[in-house]
Amino acid sequence: MSTAHLDGIDRQLIAALQVNARESIAVLARKLGIARTTVTARLARLESSGAITGYGVRLSQRLVDGGLQAYVGITVQPRSGKDVVKRLTAMAQVQQLCTVSGEFDYVAWLRSDSPEQLDQLLDQIGSVEGVEKTTTSIILSSKIDRGTPV
Repeated sequence: MSTAHLDGIDRQLIAALQVNARESIAVLARKLGIARTTVTARLARLESSGAITGYGVRLSQRLVDGGLQAYVGITVQPRSGKDVVKRLTAMAQVQQLCTVSGEFDYVAWLRSDSPEQLDQLLDQIGSVEGVEKTTTSIILSSKIDRGTPV
């Protein structure tokens, strides 16, 4: 479902779920001024169409602060992207991997427990067949957090 097919109520429902994905159907219905059955039907449609692809947990900064987070720009050799993605998918510390335009082919968001673990992870990524170059930026603090990066 494209965003062009979302009406105002769909957008309000999604916005309410982004604030609290565990909100009850009854509360959502009250907030939006619609029937509970309408909320249930719209959620089912948004999920089946792929507009909503899942629900998750956002960790508190206090919990995350025990470790390190970093963004890594990754340049890959031509025609090796599929294999690189497959290998990075197997690394649990890779929280997100995005295809990007510009200097890099991919940007990965990493989470590790220590500088040593991050160093090992970066060595692993750098040694993946097809990876040409990596550039790492360690996250010092989060100034704005509206949820999981998309």
